[in-house]
Amino acid sequence: MPQVKDNYLDEFDDSREFSIMCLSPLDGRYARKIKELRPFLSEFGLIHFRVMVEVKWFLKLSEIAEIKDFPALSEDARSFLKGIVDNFSLKDALEVKKIEQKTNHDVKAIEYFLKQKCQSCPEVAEVLEFFHFACTSEDINNLAYALLLKESLNTVIFPTMVELYQAISSIAKANAHIPMLSRTHGQPASPTTLGKEMANFAVRLGNQGRIISGVQILGKFAGAVGNYNAHKVAYPSINWPRIAEEFVTSLGIGFNPYVTQACFFKNKTWNPNHYLRQKKGKTKITWNMFIRPRLIEPHDYISNLFYGIIQFNSILIDFDRDIWSYVSLGYFKQITKPGEVGSSTMPHKVNPIDFENSEGNLCLANAVLSGLAMKLPISRMQRDLTDSTVLRNIGVGLGYSLLAYLSAVQGIQKLQVNESRLKEDLEHTWEVLAEAIQTVMRRYGIPEPYEKLKELTRGRAVTKDSLREFTESLELPEEAKLELLNLTPHHYTGEAENLARAVDDAIDSMTGFRIR
Repeated sequence: MPQVKDNYLDEFDDSREFSIMCLSPLDGRYARKIKELRPFLSEFGLIHFRVMVEVKWFLKLSEIAEIKDFPALSEDARSFLKGIVDNFSLKDALEVKKIEQKTNHDVKAIEYFLKQKCQSCPEVAEVLEFFHFACTSEDINNLAYALLLKESLNTVIFPTMVELYQAISSIAKANAHIPMLSRTHGQPASPTTLGKEMANFAVRLGNQGRIISGVQILGKFAGAVGNYNAHKVAYPSINWPRIAEEFVTSLGIGFNPYVTQACFFKNKTWNPNHYLRQKKGKTKITWNMFIRPRLIEPHDYISNLFYGIIQFNSILIDFDRDIWSYVSLGYFKQITKPGEVGSSTMPHKVNPIDFENSEGNLCLANAVLSGLAMKLPISRMQRDLTDSTVLRNIGVGLGYSLLAYLSAVQGIQKLQVNESRLKEDLEHTWEVLAEAIQTVMRRYGIPEPYEKLKELTRGRAVTKDSLREFTESLELPEEAKLELLNLTPHHYTGEAENLARAVDDAIDSMTGFRIR
């Protein structure tokens, strides 16, 4: 697997002149914030992973004993080829682009680049035509995209998701005991704690992160129309489906055998049921591997992956909006930085800009990711190229997602709880105890408790004294009555504190999210 080197990020630092002329703010204003994604999701990244797939396939062919025309490569030759992948540079990528200007075909340009590059290694130069052997462009592309997705998620996106989860979880535990007025339908409701409300979001995000991590990245390698046609003509005795599976799984990707209605396994028809019988108990089989026969890798897993990220993003939008509202209510203050300006005309303002930026970028991310998720599983007949231009926007959807996560984390770090404001709201909403009183009345069989409290509280100003007077008039056991008389909105929080403190028991994020 190619490693991301520190100097890649330095090479990608764009000049101010370039950045200010970009159409996308991801490559302009926000370029430095998301530059860790660029070695994976830029065109450089795509070219790099294509080169890796081509070289690894070349090496795999050299290991097949039945291919007498391609003798096993020496360690020196293998090391030379691996070096092309490991030391791939911007200069190399630009050379590929230069070749593409002539070929007008991006994958063929990779093949020609490798043939040029390998002229200096005599052993490889003798077997150059085994580059791209029996391959179609989609064989290379689907694996390259699978790899760049897996690596960008595991290396950049998931660690930031975990950082976000842990930041919210920390707020939950630190403020587990701080009472807060709830609002349902925007109206005062039974009190909670600030920590419990933060724990709700932490657990939701953690659960969704686990769901995303469970998506299996798949790849196919079955030739032009998925039947191993060219493979079988060239070397009829080789078990090409088995070779393809070995190759794809060696890349750390799940093998998708179902890219057509039937493949050929030696001299027998190789169908999904046969495959299921063979593999049952050895690998995890999911039904979506066998739905809708297609001759390209159908991208269904990409749709599943992006819908999972869309849901994660939607939960975070909910969080951003709630924090924005709590800042507006004064429940949170924001730590200021010297020199920062909140408003161009109102000096007192400290705007919740980080959460606003997060929400806005999440909306853009979800728009792009939902477009990709809906489009990619659809292709005309055996193949069309509508997915080619669409796939190039993966970096846009994930880039806006990453930008939003970073903004939310930055905003969380500026928050300070304003306990006096939280207490003030509770002190002015004694009516929220109506739920507690009518529930105890039910326990002791007092008729129409809900209706009596409704008459007392609905549309009327309720004070500590008026509620106390009502409670004292009830025919309740003295112990129950005393408990209600001592109850305040600040203490009517149920198990909220315990739930908030136990947030890490609900989701174990310490091991992180990761696609295996």
